[in-house]
Amino acid sequence: MDTQLVSLNVVTSPNGNVGSLTKTNGVSCVQSSSVPLSSCEATLGRYLARRLVQIGVSDVFSVPGDFNLTLLDHLIAEPGLNLIGCCNELNAGYAADGYARSRGVGSCVVTFTVGGLSVLNAIAGAYSENLSLICIVGGPNSNDYGTNRIIHHTIGVSDFNQELRCFQTVTCYQVVVNNLEDAHEQIDTAISTALKESKPVYISIGCNLAAIPHPSFSREPIPFSLSPKLSNKMGLEAAVEVAVEFLNKAVKPVMVGGPKLRAAQASEAFVEFADASGYALAVMPSGKGLVPDHHPHFIGTYWGAVSTAFCAEIVESADAYIFAGPIFNDYSSIGYSLLLKKEKALIVLPDRVMNGNGPTFGYIRMKDFLQALAKRIKNNTTAYENYHRIFKMLSGDTVVIAETGDSWFNCKKLKLPEGCRYEFQMQYGSIGWYVGATLGYAQAANNKRVISCIGDGSFQELHNNKSAVATINALDQALFPIRNVLGSMSPRFESWAELANWNTEHKHCKKKMVKPTAAATTKDDAQALFKSLRSAYSATPTNLKIIDLYVAFAVFTAVIQEIGKR
Repeated sequence: MDTQLVSLNVVTSPNGNVGSLTKTNGVSCVQSSSVPLSSCEATLGRYLARRLVQIGVSDVFSVPGDFNLTLLDHLIAEPGLNLIGCCNELNAGYAADGYARSRGVGSCVVTFTVGGLSVLNAIAGAYSENLSLICIVGGPNSNDYGTNRIIHHTIGVSDFNQELRCFQTVTCYQVVVNNLEDAHEQIDTAISTALKESKPVYISIGCNLAAIPHPSFSREPIPFSLSPKLSNKMGLEAAVEVAVEFLNKAVKPVMVGGPKLRAAQASEAFVEFADASGYALAVMPSGKGLVPDHHPHFIGTYWGAVSTAFCAEIVESADAYIFAGPIFNDYSSIGYSLLLKKEKALIVLPDRVMNGNGPTFGYIRMKDFLQALAKRIKNNTTAYENYHRIFKMLSGDTVVIAETGDSWFNCKKLKLPEGCRYEFQMQYGSIGWYVGATLGYAQAANNKRVISCIGDGSFQELHNNKSAVATINALDQALFPIRNVLGSMSPRFESWAELANWNTEHKHCKKKMVKPTAAATTKDDAQALFKSLRSAYSATPTNLKIIDLYVAFAVFTAVIQEIGKR
């Protein structure tokens, strides 16, 4: 079955609206092609590959294993689909995570149980970050189900659902394909669910089925459609009415963007409301990159006691604040220490609006609510006029990926210019995520320069996957290990934090990974290094660059000191 996805646009845009569904007569749909397929093309593996290409996935991150080898052969055979090998399954999952952040949807392929359980941590992280990620597992032979046989790569029991049960808590949909009759429907349902829910899904393909042709893969299919989510019209009108009354009587209201703007595809609507209202505009740390730092009313990152200078004072002194897509966890609230009052807050979630101590309205799309509110709100620039600060860094063709740890707190100070993107894993906080995410993001957005900022402890976590990064010569990447001799997040006086540091010169590598490797130990060194780095970008713009930045062990950022007190 050859199909063309004509109204599902999975693209990235500077405002963070990724994976958006373009509507056709109220329905996002897949239309069939009349071009017949040969038997070698009408296989289960090729059908899955075509579906991935159709939704915008042109690169799949994989680790081969005996249960998925045939499937990988058929994925490779599909024009437009590129298979990228990773050093281990965790890195493949992280790469798919980074890819989904840029492209709107990502995919990885691993083998049964030993691969599936290895990738599980990355899938959990994608779930927490509301990313559409399709995790494909090469499963057991379909003929082995129900035979009471024990197969390898398992814990030695005949229950083949052990891996499935693990994935049920970190994916929004799971399917085990062990027959061909309804395989196309199972695959379509899983993929559409990932796109609609902005969550990972799990697809297991029997190792003996990937190469088998079936009529359902070559004949005209039942139309596959994605119906857009709609707001309750009466609820929307009521929610807007209450919000207008609440906000228009405020003297100095502010607005703050959060990470769920991505899942709600509401970044543009958020900016539309900011333009109409004139409110001072801030962003939560986990929402950075989804709200434009270059907006004229942008005042910085709101992060409680460790906010951008004066940002917390403006937000917390406001008499009304509207939070769009927030997640208030212990990270983002600095140990639940935000000085906010419920009665002053209007909380807008992807499908719900909560008005302070007033009513809550369900089945309201964030995008619809913000757009409707923008038409009714009075312009009020009082809070913004209290804030004056100019800080300019980076460029529009840059992506900053900040690793868990001290890099979070340093990078949140950056003011991003138009076009610059920012990614970090605020909710899940898995150290080592950055390497796979850098690989995936750079592969998906090869027109961007990816800058990764990491502590040297995290730098060691997934050191091996930089070989995969280095083999892709077309990628423009820079890694900045912050050398504090393993100190800031896990103090060196703790015996469990004592580890040897890596030598990043890679003198014994057969392939030159780093051109050049450089280190800065003083301010003068750093100035000279960055001057050389700019020259290096001009001379070798597509090489991986690793730049060691040394800081004194005893120097803790004020942010970490503040968090440590709490």
